[in-house]
Amino acid sequence: METAGNFILYYGFKILMAVVILIAGKYLAKWLSQTVGSLLKKREMDEAIQHFVAALVYYALLVFVGIAALGQLGIHTASFVAVIGAAGLAVGLALQGSLSNFAAGVLILIFKPFQLGDFVEVAGVAGVVSKILVFTTELNTGDNKRVIIPNGQVMGGTITNFSANDTRRVDLIFGISYGDDIDKAKRLLEEVVNADERVLKDPAPTIAVVELADSSVNFVVRPWVNKADYWGVYFGVTESVKKRFDQEGVSIPFPQTDVHLHQVAENG
Repeated sequence: METAGNFILYYGFKILMAVVILIAGKYLAKWLSQTVGSLLKKREMDEAIQHFVAALVYYALLVFVGIAALGQLGIHTASFVAVIGAAGLAVGLALQGSLSNFAAGVLILIFKPFQLGDFVEVAGVAGVVSKILVFTTELNTGDNKRVIIPNGQVMGGTITNFSANDTRRVDLIFGISYGDDIDKAKRLLEEVVNADERVLKDPAPTIAVVELADSSVNFVVRPWVNKADYWGVYFGVTESVKKRFDQEGVSIPFPQTDVHLHQVAENG
């Protein structure tokens, strides 16, 4: 009876401590999970990231609490740790691509190289960002196609954000023939650019001869505009320059080939 009583007392205490570890560990895991979620919320992280990281912390701590409780009962936990590690490695290898996309999605949401509504070019696709998800980023292209790009490809290449800055420079090239007056053409270009109210005065537009090409003298025209006016100025200035050149008799050359025929006298 004394041996049985000692046995019950010994293992009863261990079971009690294991239960205490489970209960206390569960409350601690819940508290830490909520704390992490609150910190992420204060940093204005995406809501999906908040829930995912909070849940990851909670269940990871529960696993450690369970292992600690089993160890309190005298059960060797080294084998459990090895099994969990092997399972984690297998799952990681199986989901390597998905985990890479997830990690890239977390980086996008943390560092914010672009935001919803930005016009960007990523992974060779240009469009407006419509959704930023944990695994993918969705763009709406100019012809209203929805393109879904894995976040691993987004972060693995060059990201061009056309909406990041308030102003943009419009790069245009206009050619005149070699027989036209360069000073007159430059003056006409300045008048067309300055007449557009959307063109910013500071920085001042750049208008200069950039190239003596095979069949034309090329001018570079670079006005600065607000990002919302980029395409309007691009199309508007191009059309206005053509009309003004036509009115003033300035020709815009087009590729042409001159063929010279030489008659060869026949002998005899």
